[in-house]
Amino acid sequence: MASDVDALFKLPLQEFTSARNELVARLKKAGQQTEAAEAKALSKPSVSAWVVNQLYWRHGYLFGRLIDAGKRLRQAQTTRQASNLPELVNARREVVAALATNAADLLREAAYSDTRDVMRRVTSTLEALSAYGSLPGAPVAGRLTVDLEPPGFETLAGLVPPREAIKLSTRETPTSGRQPAAKDTARGREQQRLVTAAKSAVRKAERDLGVARQQEERAAAEVKTAAARAKRSDGQRAKLEKQLAGAAKEADAAHENERAAQAEAREAALAAENAERELQLARSRLEQLADEQD
Repeated sequence: MASDVDALFKLPLQEFTSARNELVARLKKAGQQTEAAEAKALSKPSVSAWVVNQLYWRHGYLFGRLIDAGKRLRQAQTTRQASNLPELVNARREVVAALATNAADLLREAAYSDTRDVMRRVTSTLEALSAYGSLPGAPVAGRLTVDLEPPGFETLAGLVPPREAIKLSTRETPTSGRQPAAKDTARGREQQRLVTAAKSAVRKAERDLGVARQQEERAAAEVKTAAARAKRSDGQRAKLEKQLAGAAKEADAAHENERAAQAEAREAALAAENAERELQLARSRLEQLADEQD
């Protein structure tokens, strides 16, 4: 059944419900009532969750880098190794950005809008999957139905496997029956310093991420405004070009009418001249006849 469920989440979103219902009917017919009930309980993903599933199925290499970046970042936070924390945060941010670019392409291909809100939810879900990784109880990548929010530092600390927690506890706790040596005390102070530095680095990275997202949102808003302005300008230009083409056509017709009128005027003037000459000849003939009668 696992492969059948995976196949559901690989489908175009508009096909999910009908395909799920077909799977339920098929399982019932096969007498697999428990599996049928489980399949029936599967919810149709949101658009943002659906596209993250598609990233998992179609861009496995990048998705693997995302999980690996999250694992290394989580280890640095929980084992108090803060020296390379900013580098690890940036590495995860880069792979999240690359996946978000692919997500926008997939959304447009599927005729969905890659709005700022949708992309924010996609990014948050990717960061959450990276943070949880393969820890027990982590969300199942590729089968998401809802959006996720990244866990905080305290939550991540609580997700450390018991074996790792025991190791940390052993390093920090003095052996029963003896007083801590100066070396152990110094080690404890150094570990505490590293913890403080790690928390500070996380807070700074979170602030930087918040600032970066605000800048991204402002830039997206500016792009949207500029695109709308460009669209209006294109519409006005097209309207003016249409008007100009009409005006040019009217001007050509007017010039043609003018030329025709000029030709007609010339013909009329010539006819008038001819008529005037005929009149003069007629008058001269009349006068001549009158003189002959006298």
